[in-house]
Amino acid sequence: MRKLIEFPCAGETLLGTLDEAPGAIGLLIVSGGNEIRIGAHRGMALLALRIAEAGHPVFRFDRRGIGDSSGDNRGYDSSADDIAAAAATFRAATGVTRIVAYGNCDAATALAFFHAPANIDALVLANPWVIEPTDDLPPVAAIRARYAERLRDPGEWLRLVRGGVNIRKLISGLLKLSRSQPQREGGLPARLADALGQTQVPVTILLANGDNTAIAFADAYAGPAFAAARTKASLVELDSASHSFASQSDKDWLFKEVRARL
Repeated sequence: MRKLIEFPCAGETLLGTLDEAPGAIGLLIVSGGNEIRIGAHRGMALLALRIAEAGHPVFRFDRRGIGDSSGDNRGYDSSADDIAAAAATFRAATGVTRIVAYGNCDAATALAFFHAPANIDALVLANPWVIEPTDDLPPVAAIRARYAERLRDPGEWLRLVRGGVNIRKLISGLLKLSRSQPQREGGLPARLADALGQTQVPVTILLANGDNTAIAFADAYAGPAFAAARTKASLVELDSASHSFASQSDKDWLFKEVRARL
């Protein structure tokens, strides 16, 4: 059975969707960006349905200022109260004794930051957001990966000779690579590294390894700042460029990985 639940958060009213199931371990889904709780391509709603059919209750919600919830949208970095209120409501509505939380993109980063006050028991973080945008180009790690891939492809050299490559875009990318600087102290990657390094709960990181956001995270994750995090988290990669796990095979993989953590 699927039902809607209204609940309070910092003087506002949030709306969530509960997919009921008898299990004592539940899944809390946190949406990324400005997506409503249904998710891109209905991905979160479909995941919730499949997990509930497998025996685990699932709760997903719109944070303040998104979808059916009141208040101002202040972004993922101001969602601590929303996550805590959703987790408390989930427990009260179902009696679950353990909550695993799943988030994609900046929702993954928000969960890394704010899971402890919400008493969340385990994290599944997909394509965590570590990008601090400076222009309209992809992150440096993604540009580097794309260029390396294309340099290995004879067809790309032929396109360049025939004028099929956007030279202005190519030069912009090369300039960004030449200007790239180490991540600043106290920046988003450093904050995420610190949060994951200090967490006391199990963490699984899921990456669609062809996605720009995942590429940027993988580049940061390989660095020294994430040394402590790497001893605590397990990382699983999918050969896909879909940030939202849009294809059916991607959805099947995501379901399998999330269910395994439940």
